[in-house]
Amino acid sequence: MSNGLNMRWCCILAAMMGCLSVSAWGQSYPVRPIRMVVPQPPGGTTDILARLVSARLSEVLKKQVVVDNRPGASGVIAAEMVANAQPDGYTLYFVFTQHLVNAAVNPKLPYHAVNDFVPITQLTAAGLMLVVNPSAPVKTLKEFVEWTRSYKGALNYGSGGNGSGGHIAGELYNLMLGIKAQHIPYKGMAPALIDLAGGQYQYAFGGMQASQPLVRAGKLRGIGVSTAKRIATLPDLPAVAEMLPGFEVVGWYGVMGPPKLPKAIVMQLHDELVRYIKQPDTRERIIVDGSDTVGSSPEEFRKFLHAEHAKYVKLVKASGIKFD
Repeated sequence: MSNGLNMRWCCILAAMMGCLSVSAWGQSYPVRPIRMVVPQPPGGTTDILARLVSARLSEVLKKQVVVDNRPGASGVIAAEMVANAQPDGYTLYFVFTQHLVNAAVNPKLPYHAVNDFVPITQLTAAGLMLVVNPSAPVKTLKEFVEWTRSYKGALNYGSGGNGSGGHIAGELYNLMLGIKAQHIPYKGMAPALIDLAGGQYQYAFGGMQASQPLVRAGKLRGIGVSTAKRIATLPDLPAVAEMLPGFEVVGWYGVMGPPKLPKAIVMQLHDELVRYIKQPDTRERIIVDGSDTVGSSPEEFRKFLHAEHAKYVKLVKASGIKFD
């Protein structure tokens, strides 16, 4: 009888200690620097936003959040690194549109784009800016459409990489206008826009944050936006849909972790990220750059990812997108 009671109390105590250890783990996190893996090089839209978010997390978590730029293979290198990371909260993934496009184009990736990650929150949603070199003989969207439709010679558009929002927008434009502009993928939007400003190709659908400074400086010319309607902060730029009804490409950013990331850590990171992007000054800064804040729950983000993946699968099939 005594042995039975002792065994029962040992089990209860073990369970209590287990709960306590998990609770303590969540309360003590983090105890060392966190790595934010970014699938793009420094300088582009993705990197800019990732550094803003990482700086904020560093401040509130009292531990440095280090941006680890891992461009290459259209983001697959970065994604695989996170998918195989320890689920301890010290490796996070700054994910964006390209992550799901990769999966739509190549269903044989070494990971599942949704199921092999733990969604934390979608941060923003944003359109892209259609930009050309100032020497291009077009100043309006109508002129641009006519120019690209009748272009003689090799017509090229650039993007931040295979599967990026700019790539998707370019292929959708090809499909809807019935042209065959050649895609030139770069390792990030920053170098792509630098080459566009240098006249290396004809146009790009660039991220708002990376494109606007170059437009203001006169190094690029803004022609339109990829959202369904005009953006309030850029009222003079028409939506491409005004000429091509149904055209819409909206990019998004979010944060995910490796599989089996403890819920306590997920919610701690979620709460801090959402609190940050919902602050009036942060939201104002993001809106000025042509984006808007989201701040979804982990489950909402997961549902969004599944829905977006299905949409990209249909687009890839219709457009014949392939990665070189």
